[in-house]
Amino acid sequence: MRRIQFANDFLYHAYNRGTDKRKIFLDEKDYFRFIHDLYEFNNNSASFNVGFRFTKSKNYGGPPAIIGSAPAIITRDRLVDILLFCLMPNHFHLLLKELKNNGIAKFMQKLGTGYTMYFNQRYKRSGVLFQGKFKGILIDKDEYLLPLSAYIHSNPVELLELSWKEKGIKDFQKTKEFLNNYRWSSYLDCIGIKNFPSVIYNDILMSYFKNERGYEQYLTDYLSKDSNEIGNIILD
Repeated sequence: MRRIQFANDFLYHAYNRGTDKRKIFLDEKDYFRFIHDLYEFNNNSASFNVGFRFTKSKNYGGPPAIIGSAPAIITRDRLVDILLFCLMPNHFHLLLKELKNNGIAKFMQKLGTGYTMYFNQRYKRSGVLFQGKFKGILIDKDEYLLPLSAYIHSNPVELLELSWKEKGIKDFQKTKEFLNNYRWSSYLDCIGIKNFPSVIYNDILMSYFKNERGYEQYLTDYLSKDSNEIGNIILD
């Protein structure tokens, strides 16, 4: 994997964290709001004003209408396909496929600006929220896709066992239950539990498996490994 200019129909790992490693999600309303923005700003016609309108509503992005919905494809002019996502208290990961020229850059600019406007309005702060521009890495080999998906979806495990990558997982059943109840990623949708199905388009990932059970087993196998296969994409 290497850094490269974005191009249509290629896959990229995009990620960013809060400035000074600060938390960017303080409660579930913040998580819901960011996921709402993943959907809202993945539209060529959506503007920053859309995000600001919701910011001013005092609802602060509480459970959006996209929860439990079927994928909305017909009326949207998407900039990207969001294959996967995972939100952590101070950072986020996305796996994106660019659909339009400059689509990823445009989408990420809308997402970062829109969510920062919301966050600053809600918490009465000003200034930047994220640590500079987002990072983007080209996924240029098929064999990177599956371990990357597991890396993204296993991020929440560190909230349960901080040093699991070095010391291994102590209780696999507890870890599995934790991931199956962690709402702020696309993992549940990938194993057949509707969570935010309108946000993601995971046909590419799921084409490697006969069914959702196959992907669930793949992640379980990944968690049992002694070391991280793709350490070069861990946030600095």
